[in-house]
Amino acid sequence: MKVSVVGTGYVGLVSGVCLAEKGHQVICVDIDQSKVDQINQGIPPIYEDGLEELLKKNIQNNVKATTDLRSAVLDTEISLIAVGTPFDGQEIDLKYIKEVARQIGEVLKDKSAYHLVVTKSTVVPGTTDEVVLPILEEASGKKAGVDFGVGMNPEFLKEGEAIKDFMYPDRIVYGGIDEKSISLLAELYNVFPGVDQLATNCKTAEMIKYTANSLLATMISFSNEIGNLCAAVGNIDVVEVMQGVHLDKRLTPILPTGERIVPSFTTYIEAGCGFGGSCFPKDVKALNSYGEKLGSPMRLLEAVIEVNSEQPERILSLLGKHVSELKGVNIAVLGLAFKPGTDDIRESPAIPVTQSLLDAGAVVKAYDPIAKHEAQKVFGEDKLVFCDDLSEAIAQVEVIIIITRWPEFQQIPELLAPLEKPPLVIDGRRMLDKKSVKKYEGIGLEVKA
Repeated sequence: MKVSVVGTGYVGLVSGVCLAEKGHQVICVDIDQSKVDQINQGIPPIYEDGLEELLKKNIQNNVKATTDLRSAVLDTEISLIAVGTPFDGQEIDLKYIKEVARQIGEVLKDKSAYHLVVTKSTVVPGTTDEVVLPILEEASGKKAGVDFGVGMNPEFLKEGEAIKDFMYPDRIVYGGIDEKSISLLAELYNVFPGVDQLATNCKTAEMIKYTANSLLATMISFSNEIGNLCAAVGNIDVVEVMQGVHLDKRLTPILPTGERIVPSFTTYIEAGCGFGGSCFPKDVKALNSYGEKLGSPMRLLEAVIEVNSEQPERILSLLGKHVSELKGVNIAVLGLAFKPGTDDIRESPAIPVTQSLLDAGAVVKAYDPIAKHEAQKVFGEDKLVFCDDLSEAIAQVEVIIIITRWPEFQQIPELLAPLEKPPLVIDGRRMLDKKSVKKYEGIGLEVKA
């Protein structure tokens, strides 16, 4: 099929490139000429594992980029809207969605062939039916369900694993205003044989996305709350507590052979310094706000947000046990991205932790394998030292704080072993064995006499 994808962020570009890899003809649309030029040169403007290789393979063959939305819509059968929906604290901002819908509608005015417009951005239930559809009708002068179709197709992509998630999905969800809209989406995704597909209405598809992210965020905050209680009690390690919980065969099933299956979702039932990124914080807050407006307060999600917002403070509390005055103290912050495998630092716990250290006068060195340049945009280049490798970052420091679970940080015990006076290690992700370094503090661990 011929598909246009409007927006070349994480969702739009990954979706476009992967659909091209599956054999569809894809046109990626963005208003930023520099991004378009980069994409057409085979250079993705964002980092995502495997994206550059896939883009280079398909560029100018099955995928290309343009700033010309009109030609893209006229030349394709389906348009996926994948623009940003920032959250302003009260509701998600639909200005980009509305503008793209209006522009597509104006093109549809001059297009005689049937066209399907699909919302792929994460939006609260009712947005596609009550916002996108009316704008399309008004701008085009045509009737939805007669002259063009409207659908909703949420994404379930984890940053750092987005290519794998798209190419080998666990499910595909799409909604439409009528059978024709749904049938076209089914045709788009018939290149994924054997994958469970759920066809529904647009509101339900929108709600599925929010519910999925809110469930995972809830699991994280639940684990963090248990970890905080373990620390308060003393002589309880949340890592061991969760190991015991994970042995429940409803969480980790046991095959007839005796082999135990450990699903990836169990990683969400581990204590740490909080979740971040472009999805969980925004989506949980947006769904909470949405419920309040409808008179159905989301009390559990309010607690999820509160627990998560306080979690970075746990790092600073652990530091305060050992260092009462931070001015002049040399500290290494390891990991700036909100999770490994991505350069995205949005809502990362590293931001409030690092800022608090700087405000207190600490001398901060920071290291992240990928997210250095993104972090420099937030902190500037003169407030802290951005290191290019792990050894440089931990050299001559008194404290090491682990924020992101990058695999290379497993080397820390080995690197510290030769030192007579090794630094304090504060493990915000509990990724190291607590006995592997001489001075160790971790979330959910408090040893009391």
